[in-house]
Amino acid sequence: MTDVIAIDGPSGSGKSSTSRGVASRLGFAYLDTGAMYRAMTWALLQRGVDVHDPAAVAAAAREVVLTSGTDPAAPTIAADGVDVSEPIRGDEVTSAVSPVATVPEVREQLVALQRDAIARATGGIVVEGRDIGTVVAPDASLKIYLVADPVARAQRRAAELGVEDAEAMREALARRDAIDSNRAASPLAQADDAVVVDGTDLTLDEVIDRIVGLATASA
Repeated sequence: MTDVIAIDGPSGSGKSSTSRGVASRLGFAYLDTGAMYRAMTWALLQRGVDVHDPAAVAAAAREVVLTSGTDPAAPTIAADGVDVSEPIRGDEVTSAVSPVATVPEVREQLVALQRDAIARATGGIVVEGRDIGTVVAPDASLKIYLVADPVARAQRRAAELGVEDAEAMREALARRDAIDSNRAASPLAQADDAVVVDGTDLTLDEVIDRIVGLATASA
């Protein structure tokens, strides 16, 4: 069985639901690296840090303690001992996470935590993010690059966040894509050996079936 499954892709492509489903199906642990960047952002905002000041972000981030739970049925994320699973999905964090995630020192710090979580996992782990197959776990046995067309992505993310304006969400996702793809540190990118899975016209179960099939075939 594949020990590490890396699932990368842009916002709204369905990474979280897919990754949790694959992990549950295979009996693997699950790590949401995006939640880690959001938790870091929440902690910095609580400290009153200007997220648009990279030096201030880098300095303050060193003091933040993050803890990730890897049960796919009930993943958790805590910052400085506080469960932040809910607040990190709010508008304040959502609007501030991109500048935090572009700071190289933050990425270096969180990549180290992510690699530690992978090393501690027993029986396999599914890791989702934007740079897993290229930076965090370049030796992953299976790399997936999950995509969907912009309209489908916007509709999914709007439904997830309870937002009615899907067009505004599409524009927001396009801006996030540009930031993620063009940042200097660990940009969003498809690994050369990743399998592209387009979920535009597939149900969630069909996407999960496809990836589980790839994982078991490579065992």
